[in-house]
Amino acid sequence: MFTHFLTATAYAQSALQAPCAQSGDSVVDMIINAGPMVKGVLSVLIGLSVACWSVIVLKYRLIRRANRESGQFMSLFRQRKNYSALYRDSERLSDSHLAEIFRVGYAELSRVGKSLDSRNVQELSSNPEVLLENVERAIQGGMAAERQRLERFLPLLATTGSTAPFIGLFGTVWGIMTSFQQIGVRGAANLAVVAPGISEALIATAIGLLAAIPAVVGYNHFATKVRGIESEMSHFAADYLNMLKRDLMRKGRQEEAAQNQASEQRFTVD
Repeated sequence: MFTHFLTATAYAQSALQAPCAQSGDSVVDMIINAGPMVKGVLSVLIGLSVACWSVIVLKYRLIRRANRESGQFMSLFRQRKNYSALYRDSERLSDSHLAEIFRVGYAELSRVGKSLDSRNVQELSSNPEVLLENVERAIQGGMAAERQRLERFLPLLATTGSTAPFIGLFGTVWGIMTSFQQIGVRGAANLAVVAPGISEALIATAIGLLAAIPAVVGYNHFATKVRGIESEMSHFAADYLNMLKRDLMRKGRQEEAAQNQASEQRFTVD
C-alpha cells in the first residue's frame, strides 16, 4: 500500500509540474517566435483591432452625447417663446442632431425672409408651401450632413469585420506552409517538428477572429442607433415644417385682418 501511495504522489507531482514545464510555450512566445510574414499579418490585425476599439469608444460617447443634448433641446423646444430665442439657446447644444436640424431650418427661413420684400412675405404667408420648399430642402441637406457625421468611421468596423478573419486565415496558411517546408528540410514528420509552426499559424486565425467579432457587433449596434436617430430627425422635421406652416398662415391672417381694419378706418375718415 505504501508503494501505491508513493506512485500516486509521484503521478500527482508530475501532473502539477507539467503545466509549469509548458509555460514557455505561451501565446506571447509563439508570436515572438513566428515567422516574418505571420508577424506582419498579426501586426495588421492588432492595428485594425486597436482602430476598431477606438471607433467603438468614440461612437458610443458621440451618440450618447447627441441623445442627451437632443433631449435637452426638446425640452427647450416645448417651452419656446419665440424661434430667435430658441435658436440662441440651441447653439450651445452643438452635438444635438435635432438642434442642428432646427438651426438649419431657421437659418434658411431667415435668409429667405430677408431676401424678400414685405409684399412678397405677405403673399407667401397666405401660401406658405412656396416658402417652406426652400426650408424643407435645407432641412433635408442638414439631415444628410448629420447622418454622415454619425456614420463616420463606421465603414472601418464593417471592413474589419468582413476581412479580418481572411487576413488571419492567410497568416495561418502561410504558417502551415512554413511548417511543411521544415518537414522537408528536416526529413521528419513527427509532432515535435510540425506542432510549433502550426501553433504559431493558428494564432493568426485567433487574432483575426478577436478583431472581427467586436467590429461586427459594434457596426450592427451603431448602425441600428443611427437608423433610429435618422427616424427621429425625420419625425422632428415633419413636425417642425407643419409648425412653421401654421405660424406663417396665422401671421398672414393677422396681417390681412390688420390691413382690412386700416382700410375700414381710412374709409370712415374719408
